[in-house]
Amino acid sequence: MTGEDIVRLAAYLGLAGEEFRRIYLCGTTPMRFRKQRKKQCPFLLPDGCAVHLAKPLQCSSFPHWPELMSKTGRDEAAEYCPGINRGPHVDLKAAKKTANRVQKSFPELYDEPV
Repeated sequence: MTGEDIVRLAAYLGLAGEEFRRIYLCGTTPMRFRKQRKKQCPFLLPDGCAVHLAKPLQCSSFPHWPELMSKTGRDEAAEYCPGINRGPHVDLKAAKKTANRVQKSFPELYDEPV
């Protein structure tokens, strides 16, 4: 999660930043949600995202992540995400812009530009 994500989500939930970190996050850079039993995200509910209006960059940018910008990456992700390769076409320039933002926000995860 980015620092902006933490501030936005904490405010959305009415928590202080440190309290939000203590309850929901682990790790250092980048911080991530604590793993829960049979669940990746504490805010993902059966009917959708409980923090949709304040969701972190990692979620709001999917599937426009740097590693999914190639056809191979998209095809692999389509195996677990039923929404990929369906619906209206996305402008490639806009998708790359989002992927670049993700890459800049998480430089420790990515070596090469999109």
